Amino acid sequence: MPRFFVRQERVFDGLVSIIGEDAHHIARSLRMAIGDALTVCDMQGNEYSCTIESFDEDKEVVARILSVAHSENEPKIFIKLYQALPKGDKLDTIIQKAVECGASQIIPFQSERCVVKIKNEAEDRKNDRRQRIAAEAAKQCGRSVIPEVCAALSFNEAIAGALESELCLFCYEGDGTKGLGEILREYGELPKSISVVIGSEGGFSQNEVKKAKDAGAVLTGLGKRILRTETASGFVLACLVCASEL
Repeated sequence: MPRFFVRQERVFDGLVSIIGEDAHHIARSLRMAIGDALTVCDMQGNEYSCTIESFDEDKEVVARILSVAHSENEPKIFIKLYQALPKGDKLDTIIQKAVECGASQIIPFQSERCVVKIKNEAEDRKNDRRQRIAAEAAKQCGRSVIPEVCAALSFNEAIAGALESELCLFCYEGDGTKGLGEILREYGELPKSISVVIGSEGGFSQNEVKKAKDAGAVLTGLGKRILRTETASGFVLACLVCASEL
């Protein structure tokens, strides 16, 4: 069933108002008609089963709520993914798969070995596109909340933000790490908030590793094989969701 997201203020008097690109998509691309069924999520974890009641051309679609239920599709823990900027379009894929795997927030950042550099004049445009990728992934996989994709940060800003979570996993393939499996076994029931920090293709510099460790991040190994940056985030997220849900 088609799934759409609205702000809570668009839900009123037993109705849901869908506007903008989604309204155009319903009317023009999907060619839905009055009486057709759809699911609407209010970004607060609620899912509304609805039928279309009226169209205002392709500018607004009004749907009547038949029933409402709290979604069971959101992860039990709030996971923030801090991803060092990779080359090419890899970040698009990382965002898509991170949303599918249960990330609640995705924060790109620039580290010393990133080939891609933050360009302030282009960041708004890039972030709009990244947020659209997250929205499409959330629709496809049945999420009830669209994870936020934040503006790119510096390394220091990223570490400071990551440490606000109860557990900060700094993924690193060098010496002095503790295996992810060992960490998960030690915790048993995982904290309610976890940050995962992933490097770019070149990994982290020794200076960055020292900064993260000294600040309180847990240096985390991901097994005997070296994972590509576009693989590592999905791997860690899958492990966390498996430990907390499955």
